[in-house]
Amino acid sequence: MRVLNLVTNDQSRFFQQQVEGLEAVGVECTTVAVPGYRDYDGDNVDGRGPIDYLRLLPPTLRRSFGEYDLIHANFGLTAPAAVLQPNLPVVVSLWGTDLMGKYGWVSKIFAARADEVVVMSDEMADEFGRPCHVIPHGVNLDRFAPQSTAEARRDLGWDEGVHQVLFPYPPGRGVKNYPRAARVVEAASEALDGEVRLQTVSGVPHERMPTYMNAADALLLTSEREGSPNSVKEAMACNLPVVSTDVGDVRERLSGVSPSAVCTTDDGLTDALVDVLERETRSNGRDVVREVSVTRTRDRLHAVYQQVCGE
Repeated sequence: MRVLNLVTNDQSRFFQQQVEGLEAVGVECTTVAVPGYRDYDGDNVDGRGPIDYLRLLPPTLRRSFGEYDLIHANFGLTAPAAVLQPNLPVVVSLWGTDLMGKYGWVSKIFAARADEVVVMSDEMADEFGRPCHVIPHGVNLDRFAPQSTAEARRDLGWDEGVHQVLFPYPPGRGVKNYPRAARVVEAASEALDGEVRLQTVSGVPHERMPTYMNAADALLLTSEREGSPNSVKEAMACNLPVVSTDVGDVRERLSGVSPSAVCTTDDGLTDALVDVLERETRSNGRDVVREVSVTRTRDRLHAVYQQVCGE
């Protein structure tokens, strides 16, 4: 099977993981990325405008006459280029901000013309309002696994006698709402005897992220919207407790995970974080997250490809 992938950012780690997994089962993948400036701020999608996305149409149209079996549009704003070509069946994957953000109407209109649509969560399926497949991005359980917290902290130079709370995003990325995370950690610090330190992490190699997950006492997610946040699943795979706003599929993912919590208010987030930090224990997240391992989600996406191609 030969697949032409359209994507906003071909360096995205979960996209690369998706391609690697599919190629392992015999899918030959070619990727075309949207041209133009990339500056992911969460509100303007990725710093590019309509003209940049229109520039994706000519190379897609040319390649649609090649020997491909289908086009997979990854992210809703690549869907127009995919569905406007006349030759190949189309799968559209919606990732979260493309459907739930201010350009969601564009994603809905063009994804509705695809042969099959994949979303990351039940919440997104309800928002899309049409039949679709719920297949979240998978987590690599070989890479993300429990390690010694003390060793991880020594590796990073983090203090042992401090409650370490991980915020694995750039503070300036608006949709992640860093100011809210800072408020929650400050309030938690006032409620606890020991110091609570908020650790922001971005731009580090993905293979280093398990060290940060294992060095922390809790992951704090304060996003305004999400699809199926990889950071939550990666934290679960490392048995790192998670305290999160009620976004995307986080409530579903954390069902049965303890200690962890999903909250809607600052006070709720603070109380939950204090509870997690006072327990000083790891979660049982790894046992729960196995259902969305990268292998299982890959196989489900491959099945969608086969369905579209009539295999």
